[in-house]
Amino acid sequence: MTSRFSFEIKAVDHVGIRVSDLPKALDFYQLLGFMIDKDECYPEHNATGLLNKHGVRINLINTANPTDSSQFNILFDQDIKFPGLTHLALVVCNLHDVIQFFKYQGISITEGPIRLKRRQAIFIRDPDGNVIEFNQLL
Repeated sequence: MTSRFSFEIKAVDHVGIRVSDLPKALDFYQLLGFMIDKDECYPEHNATGLLNKHGVRINLINTANPTDSSQFNILFDQDIKFPGLTHLALVVCNLHDVIQFFKYQGISITEGPIRLKRRQAIFIRDPDGNVIEFNQLL
């Protein structure tokens, strides 16, 4: 369908990640280098804005019910797949350093490292099972 109206998307402003335990999620994402951005916190919407030093923004939406591991967000490491956003993909300078950091922190890599055409990638899960991909562009 064509229209005489159009628009263009300039950038991604942020990604919202639904969590069940805000303090636990904050600890995890702060470990990844995100800091609370007080100008982007909306308690009336249960949203806590986070920002890293490179300007990457995420919002933690504290409205999820606690789940067990069988109800995690599904990507490739589970047999059953449901519609919806599957993961957050972040670009890093050195994937080897990220892998070593996760090993030191005791954070499991659920997939990878794998080569995906223009990038090398690994995948982890946050405390609520949300999938996060880390890419080193090749």
